[in-house]
Amino acid sequence: MEAAAGSATAGARMHVRRCVVAMCLLAMFGAWANSRAETAPPPPKTVFVAVAKDVKLEVLDWGGSGRALVFLAGFGATGHEFDGFAPSFIDHHHVYAITRRGFGASSKPSPTMENYSASRLGDDVLAVIGALRLDRPVLAGHSIAGEELSYIGSHHADKVSGLVYLDAGYSFAFYDPALGSEVIDNHDLRTKLDLLQGAGPGDAKLLIRELLQTDIPRYERHLREWQAELQDTPASLRLSPAPVTPQFLLMKAALDGEEKFSNIKPPVLAIFAIPKDDERKATPSVRTSVHDEYAEARAFQKGVPQARVVILPYASHVVFRSNTAEVIREMNAFMARLPQASGPAKGK
Repeated sequence: MEAAAGSATAGARMHVRRCVVAMCLLAMFGAWANSRAETAPPPPKTVFVAVAKDVKLEVLDWGGSGRALVFLAGFGATGHEFDGFAPSFIDHHHVYAITRRGFGASSKPSPTMENYSASRLGDDVLAVIGALRLDRPVLAGHSIAGEELSYIGSHHADKVSGLVYLDAGYSFAFYDPALGSEVIDNHDLRTKLDLLQGAGPGDAKLLIRELLQTDIPRYERHLREWQAELQDTPASLRLSPAPVTPQFLLMKAALDGEEKFSNIKPPVLAIFAIPKDDERKATPSVRTSVHDEYAEARAFQKGVPQARVVILPYASHVVFRSNTAEVIREMNAFMARLPQASGPAKGK
């Protein structure tokens, strides 16, 4: 199990930096929210929607009127991540949030790639949309939920009116060959090496050329970036191999199930947060550079030309809490420009 943990930790490094910070910040903001409980809006209604055999998801319903707006939480969080934010939209939208399988009150299937792949998680969201009879809602996803947005936007664009990426437009949501993705490129490299073992001469020749020209140089770049980060991090602050906990196994299953998305079709609002310096220092061994995040935002804009891309410097990864007013303003303006759905949003 130690070898598995080490391998997955290496592959997860690029995403852990955001997940760790997000979970810490959610706890901090949660304490702040509790201190303001006397002014909080009424809690949402909770329903459970069957999305597959023996799998039900927790769905929160704040009510409201108008086109449906559905929030998807980041990794490790639940729909309650949006308790203090979602009610801001009920004047013009019927607002929901979904707790992903494996977390909170939702069902917890075994942590396999098949159960937690991007397409499986995206199909769960589509099942909720169908069960609640929502007419082309807007989906707003935080962090890793970007992969669910991109799956639906690439393969089922007719089911939604628009997509909102809340610091969620990174490589798991949009794959740019020039930047690559440590996780996805690792998958591709391993797959081709496995195929090479049983390939005939013709296929082997093609695979070797692809490996030498593209896959190995690309992955070497990831390794050199990782090496540079380790050299810049004091030994006392480096993360030890992750313990094999249920949370770790869920993360590994989700990472193993990442997919390439590059053809996102619906209207898009993508908000990118450039972290504050103190947020980076809080997790020095999983940090990233400002240059990387600006590069990913530019790649998203180039690859999804219809998108409105907003970059918020000195913002938190939990951008809808650190920059609430700006995010609400951008979301309202984006949704106001969308064509009307063919009928009113409905709910159970």
